[in-house]
Amino acid sequence: MLSRTADHLYWMSRYTERAENTARMLDVNYQTSLLPQSAEVAKYGWQGVLSISELLPSYNKKYEQITPHDVMEFMVKDESNPSSILSCLKAARENARAVRGALTTEAWETQNTTWLEVNRMLRAGDFERDPAQFFEWVKFRSHLSRGVTLGTMLQDEAFYFSRLGTFLERADNTARLVDVKFHALNSEFFGTATEEDQEYDFYHWSAILRSVSAFEVYRKVYRDVIKPERVAELLILRADMPRSLHASLVEVVSNLAKVQNEQSAETQRRAGKLLADLQYARVDEILATGLHAYLTQFLDRVNELGGRISQDFLVPAH
Repeated sequence: MLSRTADHLYWMSRYTERAENTARMLDVNYQTSLLPQSAEVAKYGWQGVLSISELLPSYNKKYEQITPHDVMEFMVKDESNPSSILSCLKAARENARAVRGALTTEAWETQNTTWLEVNRMLRAGDFERDPAQFFEWVKFRSHLSRGVTLGTMLQDEAFYFSRLGTFLERADNTARLVDVKFHALNSEFFGTATEEDQEYDFYHWSAILRSVSAFEVYRKVYRDVIKPERVAELLILRADMPRSLHASLVEVVSNLAKVQNEQSAETQRRAGKLLADLQYARVDEILATGLHAYLTQFLDRVNELGGRISQDFLVPAH
């Protein structure tokens, strides 16, 4: 398969997944910002959203202070921000357009309609009227794109490269979300377990679980009050939780094996080693050595994997 075609398919999926994850992250923050909390805690939450996406420096260049309105504008509609939802959906559509021949008609039309529709909605002020509903729509379009790919495309290299992009992006985003949200709670609330804090904790953890569609899953698996260490276990180590790091890496390793070439052995080895570390890890050990350090190292390894995949298969320096 032409490396340029593989490159477009891989990035089409990464950008679609990134738009969805940005919508999830903004949604959880929007929902938690409606809870009673101090201005300082609220500001810390919005700052966390920018930190997750490594956008704090570029945001600070443009805005003097962190306000919910400005952060949402910057991360939803700002075309000068390459990680905004609008920029991601545009990049996904451009990559899809470049390889229309490798996609089914349905897969192309899904990407194209999403792009046309998001522009119409933003012009009509739908986002300002109901941010939560807009974020649901972005998630729905991403689900639709994945479902159409799965349901209509021949399972050949084009299909595997698009799956690879999806799950590498998902692993990266879930790790960032868990890291920043746990970090915020550690700084703000651990060690001060008044009844009010416990109530806040419940809503905070519920919101985090809902942001990765894991609230019902948590209830099913643990049948218990929401505990931080179990949230960490669910989102990092459980292979049966679709958005966990473990589940994402299972898919990365499996799709890498299907597109392997003569120079990809080392990339496969590293992906396999990262998966093995997740398979045999225990949440108490991770928390004892430090969750932040663990996730920072995980993100470094995922970024390195992304770089190696680009070198082995795709057009260099995307």
